[in-house]
Amino acid sequence: MTTIRLPNNIETTLNIIAHDENKTKSEIIKIALQKYFETYYNDLSPYELGKDVFGKYGSGQSDNSKNYKLKMKEKINAKFSH
Repeated sequence: MTTIRLPNNIETTLNIIAHDENKTKSEIIKIALQKYFETYYNDLSPYELGKDVFGKYGSGQSDNSKNYKLKMKEKINAKFSH
């Protein structure tokens, strides 16, 4: 069990929210702490947040950024092999 002391303005706001939400102050604090923990441990970089979608749309091919040199060589060879 943990006990905390809150400044008056935070205590007042907590009381109002607890009343409005029909929850106990403890429930509100637990929810707030859980959200804080999620943010603390999931502070991902912009790349990490979007890496699942980078390069997968537009052409429908997900390997364009990895194999662009090979694809360019193939296109050039195809153009001049006639």
